[in-house]
Amino acid sequence: SGMIAPDMATMLVYIFTDAAADREVLQSMVSALNDQTFNCITVDSDTSTSDSLLMAATGTSGVRIDETSVGFMEALRRVMLDLAHQVVRDGEGATKFVEIAVTGASSDADARTHAMAIANSPLVKTAIAGEDANWGRIVMAVGKSGAPADRDTLSIWFGDILVANKGWVNPDYREEDAAAYMKGQELCIAVDLGLGGGKAHVWTCDLTHGYIDINADYRS
Repeated sequence: SGMIAPDMATMLVYIFTDAAADREVLQSMVSALNDQTFNCITVDSDTSTSDSLLMAATGTSGVRIDETSVGFMEALRRVMLDLAHQVVRDGEGATKFVEIAVTGASSDADARTHAMAIANSPLVKTAIAGEDANWGRIVMAVGKSGAPADRDTLSIWFGDILVANKGWVNPDYREEDAAAYMKGQELCIAVDLGLGGGKAHVWTCDLTHGYIDINADYRS
C-alpha cells in the first residue's frame, strides 16, 4: 500500500453486518471510529485522491442495534482497527510495523499533531529501517510539529527502554539494548511531553529502499 495518510487513504473498505440499524446510527459509529483507526495510519504522508469506507447492515439476523449498543460498537472498532493495521503492514517496501504513542500533551489534538509528525518524518522512518534507535530524530519531529512542547519535560521510550527522561539522556540507557529492540518487526515509540493529559496513538511503517524502488520504477 502507498499514498496512505489521513484523511483516509488509497483504499476501498467494505464492512457488512447482519444486524439491523438505521443509517444515522451506522454513520455516527463509523465516523467516530474512523478517527480512531483509518485516520490514524500513515505509510508515506501522502493523502489519497480516492478512497471510500462503506458499511452495510443487511438486517437478516433480526437483531437491531442503536446508539446504545456499546458491545457492537466495540466489535466494530476492533474490526476497523485490524483492517487499518493491515494497510500499514502492507506498506510498500515496509519491513516494520510501528506504533507511535504520545502522552502528556496539552490536548488530544496536540498529541495527534506530535504523533503524526513523528510517524511521517522521513528521518525517523529511515532510522527505523536501519534499526537505529535515533532518539534525536524523535526530538526533531516533536520540535517541528508546531504543537506545544518543552525539551525539559520530554521523555522518550523505545519499547520499555527509557532513552530520554525530562530532556536528558537516561543515565541507565544502554545503546545495545535499544539496538536489539530495533531489530524487531513490531515496534513502539512512546513520547511523554509532560504538559497535560492529551494522548494519541498512530501507526506507521519504516521507509526502505523497497519503497523507492516500487515508486520509481513504474508510471501511473
